[in-house]
Amino acid sequence: MSGIFFVKVLVSLLPVLAFLSGLIYLDSFKLVKPTVVLRAIAAGCVAALAAMSLNGVLLSELLQERAVLSLYVAPAVEEILKAAYLVYLLRLHRIGFLVDAAIFGFAVGTGFSLVENAYYLFSRPGADLYLWVIRGFGTALMHGAATAIVGITTKTLVDRGRSLPVALLPGLIGSALLHSLFNHFFISPSLTTVAILILLPAVMVVVFSQSERSTRQWLGTGFDTDRDLLEMTTTGNLMDNKVGSYLKSLQENFPGEVVADMLCMLRIHAELSVKAKGIILMREAGFEVPPEPGVPEAFQELQYLEKSIGKTGKLALYPFMHMTDRELWQLHMLRQSR
Repeated sequence: MSGIFFVKVLVSLLPVLAFLSGLIYLDSFKLVKPTVVLRAIAAGCVAALAAMSLNGVLLSELLQERAVLSLYVAPAVEEILKAAYLVYLLRLHRIGFLVDAAIFGFAVGTGFSLVENAYYLFSRPGADLYLWVIRGFGTALMHGAATAIVGITTKTLVDRGRSLPVALLPGLIGSALLHSLFNHFFISPSLTTVAILILLPAVMVVVFSQSERSTRQWLGTGFDTDRDLLEMTTTGNLMDNKVGSYLKSLQENFPGEVVADMLCMLRIHAELSVKAKGIILMREAGFEVPPEPGVPEAFQELQYLEKSIGKTGKLALYPFMHMTDRELWQLHMLRQSR
């Protein structure tokens, strides 16, 4: 491998990896594990291979003109394929905060750009170094930014109560338009690349700052709620507030043994919730968190209690265990920390 080709490899592949590493470093709560990021990068690689194959078929069978493909069709196809993994994560409640969405989205775009740039490197080995500067600092970062936009906007709208298909649409349209505008080169490639290098970090700083405030607010509110539930379900002394009044009403409408199981289920759920939030705070402080003892047994007991109280009992506990995305995410995180 010649020295100049090695430089082309570095220039075309390293910028997007460096930016992704920076995003992971900026995540003060360490919400996303490196192994999970690697899976997102792998998903982006798969999306790139699928896009190359599908774009090839579209070009040969339908479009005939490469310009139409590059400017209008490929951006939509590629953004849909990249967004597929984010949809998978959202459906499984694996994205808890905007930071997660930004990192996962950028990681998928990173994998996509690595495969795409590697393909161009070996298919055009004699291309000028300027091309690889544009592809490394411009195109690759654009791919990451576009998919991060999908993740951020979709997560924001899901948190506001929108269904996933509805929440996905604005980000998907926006990312495809951004991709198409980039391919048009209305301004010079150099200026486009400079604009990306200036705007992308600024946008990510705003997103991370907002997400950190949201995380701290959720932790504070969640700790207060979990503490009250733990105190009431552990001591049996129901507080004179809305929560206590609701729990008292359960005693009037369910048999005693079912109420006991329901209170036990609430206690275990609150304990797990407190442990999950504690892990987040420990990670922010820079501590390595050891596996929590008794967690597997607690999840097994929860499954038993769910069957014991039945569907009616679960519906009665809905005000306390309605399982929002963040609540489901924190339970998954606690399982993974074992």
